[in-house]
Amino acid sequence: MVSPAGTRVQGTWLVVVAGERIAALRFRDKVPGAAYNAIDMTAVDPSQPKPVLLPPDPTVLAEAVRSKLPFPVELAQLVALEGDASNRRYFRLKLDGGPPDSVVLMQLAEPEAFKQSEEAVSSSPVEITELPFTNILRHLASAEVPVPRLFHYDQEAGLLFLEDFGDLTLTHATATLAPQELRELYYLAIDLLAAMQVKATPRGAASDPRCLAFGRGFDVPLLLWEFDHFLEYGVVARRGKPMCSDDHETVREEFRKIAELLAGQPRVFVHRDYHSRNLMVRDAHARSGRLGVLDFQDALMGPATYDLASLLRDAYVELEESLVDELLSHYLERMAEYGMAILDRAGFRRLFDLTSIQRNLKAAGRFVYIDQVKKNPKFLADIPRTLGYVRRNLTKYPELARLREHLTPYVPELE
Repeated sequence: MVSPAGTRVQGTWLVVVAGERIAALRFRDKVPGAAYNAIDMTAVDPSQPKPVLLPPDPTVLAEAVRSKLPFPVELAQLVALEGDASNRRYFRLKLDGGPPDSVVLMQLAEPEAFKQSEEAVSSSPVEITELPFTNILRHLASAEVPVPRLFHYDQEAGLLFLEDFGDLTLTHATATLAPQELRELYYLAIDLLAAMQVKATPRGAASDPRCLAFGRGFDVPLLLWEFDHFLEYGVVARRGKPMCSDDHETVREEFRKIAELLAGQPRVFVHRDYHSRNLMVRDAHARSGRLGVLDFQDALMGPATYDLASLLRDAYVELEESLVDELLSHYLERMAEYGMAILDRAGFRRLFDLTSIQRNLKAAGRFVYIDQVKKNPKFLADIPRTLGYVRRNLTKYPELARLREHLTPYVPELE
């Protein structure tokens, strides 16, 4: 992409210096002249009874494996895998006659459920006519992001046959690998993120207009929906009683300031859940690299710091602060190599920390929601770590003193 000096491209300014193109991301302190209306950010209520999701019929699977996959294999065994916080189920289909020796089966709770979501994904109306997973998968594959290949999609049955990326998540790798090897993996994760932000972000006429992520973004209403989700579940539902009105109004005022700051940044492609549980560690000789990316169906446009906060202020893995600093510097260097130099490093770090507050509060509220509404308590143990990040960031910046004063009485981990 070649643009004259000063040309605005997807929220950034491209600056030509001494004949060389340097893209300087100018992080804004607020949205100029912004005015927002309350928007009904509705989502599906998962507390409503749903039919029990039965395992797929092995006979049907065996026939699909035999006739629909692009290689001559037979189904040998069906093995249930641990799922995530969604209503999807996963199985490993072990195969005879490969390679490959296995594929992963994703079973949707309801074949047409992709038209709705339990979590708000956009404040603007976006028509969903295609499974978001396959839509975003196609876009990321075209951007050379290492996502699993889709071998077959039985839309009527809600079954997807996917490339098997194995069982070792980056989360699990942190407990088993030597520190130097782990450091190398996080460097790879940063390299992968920088490449995804550059290659998957829309660039004018060359962009795929079908990609759902391009039609939705982290605007103020969506960011406030996530903040409110934390207040509803991480504070009120968790405590069993409401906040006093003065504190609630003050906290929301401070949340709005952060939301306006984040919404006003130049937008890039955002995975939305780019953390250690969604990065698979693969064999060094794997087709598409050492790391593989999963769970990208909620992708949208947003600030470059969002996925960084997901990875480096991870609810599941706490990194040494010195490594976080090192990885942030590596990210900035990689972006400069792509011609996207970020000149104000101090401003970028502040933006990263504020993004982390928003991201971590949302995650903490989500964990309580998953426990109380979906009756899955397994994420509750991650709340103290997640809120510990928030506590440190709230004490780091004097301008957050008001937020800290009015929120801390309701969240013990912030004390």
